[in-house]
Amino acid sequence: MSETFLPELPQELWRAGKLELAHGVQQFLQVIRMASAGLGQFLAEIENRGAKDLYGHGSTASWFAEMAGLSRGEAGAVVKRALALNPTRALDGTEVPPVAPATAAVAAQGLVGDERIDQILEILKRLPADTSVEDRAVAEKILGELAPNAGPRQLVEAEAKLLGWLDPDGNEPKDPEPKEPRREITLERRKDGFWKLTGLLDDETGARTAAALEAHAQPRPVDEFGQADLRMKCERMGDAWVELLDMAIACPDQPGTSGYRTLVHVTVGLEELRSGLGTACLDFVGTMTAREARLAACDCLMLPVVMSGSGEPLDMGRLRRFVTPGQRRALNIRDGGCAFPGCHRRPKNCHAHHIEHWADGGPTDLRNLVLLCGFHHRLIHHGDWEVRMAADGLPEFIPPQYRDPLRHPWRNTLHHV
Repeated sequence: MSETFLPELPQELWRAGKLELAHGVQQFLQVIRMASAGLGQFLAEIENRGAKDLYGHGSTASWFAEMAGLSRGEAGAVVKRALALNPTRALDGTEVPPVAPATAAVAAQGLVGDERIDQILEILKRLPADTSVEDRAVAEKILGELAPNAGPRQLVEAEAKLLGWLDPDGNEPKDPEPKEPRREITLERRKDGFWKLTGLLDDETGARTAAALEAHAQPRPVDEFGQADLRMKCERMGDAWVELLDMAIACPDQPGTSGYRTLVHVTVGLEELRSGLGTACLDFVGTMTAREARLAACDCLMLPVVMSGSGEPLDMGRLRRFVTPGQRRALNIRDGGCAFPGCHRRPKNCHAHHIEHWADGGPTDLRNLVLLCGFHHRLIHHGDWEVRMAADGLPEFIPPQYRDPLRHPWRNTLHHV
């Protein structure tokens, strides 16, 4: 096993710049993963020799639990992973190859963590029982080579393709018996400003709701920069509800909207809207930050009532600020989906972002608009990324310095061949 050195910590970490902080996280993450792989080699060797003979314990997991101060279940998961990634020995002394040698190779380099390793091992378990040794090895190699640059969703997609290759017929579908429809929805505003949504759905409606939410709640794929989706499932489901609501509001047949994405009124001061500092009044019943109001107004998710310093209404949301259905169709064709580099989101999941905000004088025309999904829309408003329109009339994105010190422009090439 090669010797590994810990990266040096700055003496005063609070003085470190964001580029240095990002590099430090990357270095320590790789060290942690390499150390985990090295630990697995030791545990596999203890298993081969026998924990009872070496330390008087009935199993390697039992000894490791005591050694590391872990529960039996926690220690068992670590040992199980170690045995899958490292060669073991049979009772007659012959070597048994690891279950996932390709995955073990990238794990040893610190390029993949325990979560993706466990996901690959679970996928290998789900392969058809009659899969040949050769086909199983090919499948594991594909997953192992994909893992360093893949997120959980990409591995799920890879599993589906592998199952389609190994078992093209699949399981015979079974249609459940429909139940008596029953649907109840209750929506109430709490004192803290949040809204509580409760409901009861019949089996069919519940299944349709779950399918719609799951489709929009999938983790975002890891982009070209290695950015993974860290939201919990409940957070992803909440964001999926917002996407479905935005799509319904934007529907041309939606009563009262005529295809425009405006539904609520937000009262905000002119200076607050321009600076993003302060608060705004939401539909006369609640509040939101001026920063959130600026983001929402970008795609006309609200009808802004802009006030002067003396409290005089300056504007009631003139239609020239709205992205018209015709402009939206042109944006869908030009960008093909979220224009942020590496994003797979389709046009129906996107907002129309004003490159120069209309509060700062930016026009609502195609040269000043770009499609962004909700996550990347917020990133552009609140992060260090920048977007601009290139000379050929297509949007390009300037990464922050810690991503690219020279800040070369990037484009999304996934939506157009």
